[in-house]
Amino acid sequence: MLEAVLFDWGDTLMRWAPGPDLLETGHVAGFRAIGRGPAAGMTERFRDVYLASFFEPGAIEEIEYPSQVRRLLREFEVEVSDEELGRFLEAEHDAWRPARQLASTSHALLDSLRGLGLKLGLVSNAFDPPWLLHRDLEQLGVAARLDVAVFSSEVGRRKPDAAIFEHALKRLGASAAEAVFVDDQARYLDGARALGIGTAQIARAPSHGEPSERGAHRLIASLADLPGY
Repeated sequence: MLEAVLFDWGDTLMRWAPGPDLLETGHVAGFRAIGRGPAAGMTERFRDVYLASFFEPGAIEEIEYPSQVRRLLREFEVEVSDEELGRFLEAEHDAWRPARQLASTSHALLDSLRGLGLKLGLVSNAFDPPWLLHRDLEQLGVAARLDVAVFSSEVGRRKPDAAIFEHALKRLGASAAEAVFVDDQARYLDGARALGIGTAQIARAPSHGEPSERGAHRLIASLADLPGY
């Protein structure tokens, strides 16, 4: 019997819609937060050297984003204390807020599934500091509708690695056979399937990067079709 539903975050419950100037806007906000002017060329350096490594195909171990930002700043002879680094990261993250667009049906869907007595969780690949990611969920009214939220930056492992799913199931108090995982990308389903978790892929979304080895148990056109699973 189904007892738990796990969701991806970006482009599943939330649409990630970054504008062309998002990175530069974040860096400008970060420097402003520590009382400094922007370092010329830093955004280009971040985009050309750092960003691609963050999303390396097949990478399972999550990066430590704060240390990467500190390293980037040092390349431009900017030394920051831990407190200043925290302010930089918070301001950068807040500047990215317009790119995080909650799907219009997300609240109603989560409320409907909770009304059926299901436990709900979130499993997401995200390198940002966990406290900022959990604050996003609170600000978007999602945290109160979930029983647990697990981000790769707090587990240290990315989907499709089974470890992040095991962590979520343990916190939910549910077994794999009692759960289903919903994602927009087929390549992230394999770790869930390996544990015996049911899987559903939103078929409207493209499958980025490497394909899934086995695919989803079920394809759905949108989250609105999930209750029929």
